[in-house]
Amino acid sequence: MENQRNIILAVLMTALVLFGWDAAVGYFYPQSKTPTQVVESGGAKNAAGPLKPTREGGLTNAADVQLEQQDLKTALASGGRVPIAADGVSGSINLRGAIVDDLVLNGHRETVNKDSGPVRLYSPAGTPAQQFAQFGWVGQGFATPNATTVWSAPEGAKLTPQSPLTLTWQNGSGQTFAITFTIDEDYLITATQRVMNRGAAPVTVQPFGLINRTDRTASLDTWNVHSGPIGAFDGSVSFGTDYSDVVESGVVNSAERTNWIGFTDVYWMSTLAPVDAAASGTFRSLGNSLFRSDLVYDEAVVQPGQQLALTTKLFAGAKENAVLERYEAEGITNFGLAIDWGWFRWFEKPIFWLLLSLFELVGNFGVAIILLTVIVRGIMFPVAQRQFASMAAMRAIQPKMKALQERYKDDKQTQQQKIMELYKQEKVNPLAGCLPVFLQIPVFFALYKVLILAIEMRHQPFVLWIKDLSAPDPLMILNLFGLLPFDPPSFLGIGILAVLLGITMYLQFKLNPAQVDPAQQQIFMLMPWFMMFVMAPFAAGLLLYWITSNILTIGQQKFLYSRHPQLKAQAEKEAADKQRGAERDKPAKRGA
Repeated sequence: MENQRNIILAVLMTALVLFGWDAAVGYFYPQSKTPTQVVESGGAKNAAGPLKPTREGGLTNAADVQLEQQDLKTALASGGRVPIAADGVSGSINLRGAIVDDLVLNGHRETVNKDSGPVRLYSPAGTPAQQFAQFGWVGQGFATPNATTVWSAPEGAKLTPQSPLTLTWQNGSGQTFAITFTIDEDYLITATQRVMNRGAAPVTVQPFGLINRTDRTASLDTWNVHSGPIGAFDGSVSFGTDYSDVVESGVVNSAERTNWIGFTDVYWMSTLAPVDAAASGTFRSLGNSLFRSDLVYDEAVVQPGQQLALTTKLFAGAKENAVLERYEAEGITNFGLAIDWGWFRWFEKPIFWLLLSLFELVGNFGVAIILLTVIVRGIMFPVAQRQFASMAAMRAIQPKMKALQERYKDDKQTQQQKIMELYKQEKVNPLAGCLPVFLQIPVFFALYKVLILAIEMRHQPFVLWIKDLSAPDPLMILNLFGLLPFDPPSFLGIGILAVLLGITMYLQFKLNPAQVDPAQQQIFMLMPWFMMFVMAPFAAGLLLYWITSNILTIGQQKFLYSRHPQLKAQAEKEAADKQRGAERDKPAKRGA
């Protein structure tokens, strides 16, 4: 009766976790995209109320996408733009305001479809996906350029890695302003701001740079992956501020020196970094879901006949680990930490490096994950051997343990003390069997972080239907692999990989020695199918790792059983004894 009650309780708890898991996945990983927006004369406005963003963010609602395309077509066809062309990005600079507001990332597609077009990072003000960067000055008692100023550019100018661009504007009072842009092959635009004073009196100016964006295209900000305002202050990268904090405060200032500041999504980022000058950083809420990060330099007095020059680095691109680390080596403090690796980056980054190295060797990230699993299991094989040796020793002392349990059944404290003495005497470690599991946990977590953070994993195919290892298995059994027109809830969205996970875990558990407690044995037999439901919404690459690990563990167990035949024989004997005992109990129960 007690065993039946335990089994029923286990089933009820499993159901509760499954339904709770579905609710949690729906909250933290929603599939709906950002809300429908309507652009009026005042800019983009939210017409449908806020919805939670998705993991990658961006506009996918049909009305939003159509509106964005219309606005872009109008804005980019109006003229007064200088083209940008580099390997990493392409787009244009708007001469009205000298605003960098048109950038796409050439090496990254919007979706897994090869014809989906490049990811758009910057869009002009007033569009649903508004995001741009601007450089300027604040002056006292004389005219400075603003967002409506029309700058002059050389005829036929084009910003490329081989050809810098200088924009100029004169205020008519003797001051000439200039911004010189350079760009590298990846995602870094360097802006040098100059003000030349040819007037008769000194002038006081304060240079600044800003990034303006809407949070309607923001990616999901979760407990383990930050999305929103980001910066490095006195060398420490801060992930602690989100959009709601800025809305609540209105303005978020940093009292520390700003190394760089801006906004990040899971895969994309836009930041400003001062070069050889002190600057303060600020996040502002502008209302209507618009936000701004400011990089403001100290005021400076420019004497007649002199000039002031300050340089700022604008990063606008994908968070590729090698690129960020290269920019860090070139002087942007701790820029490689803009990827939110968390506290365990000391372990995650080596796993990431090994995975990339394997990918470079074989050319397929799925195969690289399989090879990574083989390497991990190979490293832990000596531990598994010791585990089996410990299991054999534990089996050997079972009669002595039962004798102690029977002798001290009314004195649990003395019983535990005597059992520990027996372990020490026989040199047996009861926890040795758990060690391989504990050793795999950091690897599993590191791979999980790599799959959800590293853009290098985005849209990476494996074989057949697996087109993106960083996304869940797209083929679900319940809707007949997409033939039926509905999407199952996450806890029923079981794909082929999830089924393989359950099967391989079940086969693995079948090879383990049976538990002494029948209720525990039943729970162990339910565990594979429980994990099948729980893991189904996770990235396909993570399931691939676990399936491969299970298969290797099965092979490893069979090999080690062949090396320890007494362990296998004893396990079979115990299983047979349990079966005979169960058969003897059946007539008794029927008689009762």
